[in-house]
Amino acid sequence: MKSELPDVDPSPGRPPASRSLDRRRFLQIGAGVAALGAAAPLLSSCGVGAASSGGGSAKELSFWNFYGPAPDSNPQSQWFVKLAEDWNKTHDVKVKLRYIPNADYISGNTLQTAFASGSGPDIFLLSPGDFLRYYNGGVLQDLTGKIGADAVADFLPGTLDTRKVDNKIFAVPMESEPLAMYYSKAAFKEIGLTDADVPKTWDELLSVAKKLTTSKRFGVSFETTPGFYQNFTWYPFMWQGNGAPVGPDGKGAFDSQPVKNALKLWGDSIGSGVAPKKFLGTGGGDAPANLGSGYVAMQQTGIWSIADLKQKTPDFEYGLFPLPVPAGGKPTSVMGGWAFCANAKGGNPSAAAEFIAWALASTDADSVERGRTWNTVVKTNIPVRKSVTTAADAKGAFADPNMKFFVDKVAPTGRGEPRYPPEVIKAISDAIQATQLGGQSAASAAGTAAATINTYLSSYNGAPIL
Repeated sequence: MKSELPDVDPSPGRPPASRSLDRRRFLQIGAGVAALGAAAPLLSSCGVGAASSGGGSAKELSFWNFYGPAPDSNPQSQWFVKLAEDWNKTHDVKVKLRYIPNADYISGNTLQTAFASGSGPDIFLLSPGDFLRYYNGGVLQDLTGKIGADAVADFLPGTLDTRKVDNKIFAVPMESEPLAMYYSKAAFKEIGLTDADVPKTWDELLSVAKKLTTSKRFGVSFETTPGFYQNFTWYPFMWQGNGAPVGPDGKGAFDSQPVKNALKLWGDSIGSGVAPKKFLGTGGGDAPANLGSGYVAMQQTGIWSIADLKQKTPDFEYGLFPLPVPAGGKPTSVMGGWAFCANAKGGNPSAAAEFIAWALASTDADSVERGRTWNTVVKTNIPVRKSVTTAADAKGAFADPNMKFFVDKVAPTGRGEPRYPPEVIKAISDAIQATQLGGQSAASAAGTAAATINTYLSSYNGAPIL
């Protein structure tokens, strides 16, 4: 059966900067990275006993998002608009979408500021990486009572874990976005390499990157802008050697050899001249602007780039391979993705929770179809529900060899995006930046970050760090 993968800008979580906010840009902290540690206390101060309308009312729920209604009414925007329209046709409590453009939502920290002042939206989008900021701030509504046991069982193993506390669900994911390496087939052919020569180890990756590097092209690329997204893309390399910033006992574990090795890999890629310090387009997740243009020959990015390349550079020939591993390491990727959340201090938390369950966590045919359309028609993701996966497969969504690669080769090695407090995230970000762009040794950067993390964790009082 013919695939329904779109020919129109369906980039999963990463729409063009001129149209709607992408996953990478939302997660980036950029120049505001220093504010990470300050945001959590602000949320905490408004989270207890705050009397807030939540940006909506008992009869009208405000839904802040970065998809729709977008000015150009792109396919992702249309999905959100239809979502609200379908709900409003059959419910007395209405949902009103508020589209937040990049400049306000990211650079202006619109969401964090709204919650800090007690006027956050009733419904909003959240990634696992920033979950603890809002949960520990007391603004996430418990959704458990609105979601049936059959629907909970329909979610794939692990997809709800980082959205739960004490087995209660506080966010419902809509997608999963694993990472891999993309490469230019033309660049490989130019130096006499074939698809069989894709690097499997870190040493091979740097060696092949060196061969691919010319005066006009870098051999490989990793994200260089500090923030949640850069951390997200770096985690797999740390995990491949069984490293972690926080151990299973809740104590700091960042000053370890696997962490230092992962920092060194990224530092060496730039220090040796095979990776760029700056990206074209919107950054490290923008494959058409970097890989497709010939600026880089290999690029680490996510499943969303399948659709992005198809729409923007349809004639560009590329291949895929799993993230290379260190000596003795194990193949590992990371699975990101956005989720719907409700404001516990909003105008009608119960109705907001009901809307989220109806939209993303129901076994009704409409909910399943909604998930299929989002993940494999207007975007390219891996669905987080069994029923959605089955429905998408029946429509031929995974017949595309690139989608099949992610499903068969990458997803089985994936780990869910972890949730860390903002202070831990910033310490990790600082270590990556110091090693990658600051010329600091991996050992020194890891030690500095570890001291910060250990001090913070000694007095941490919040939800479990996963």
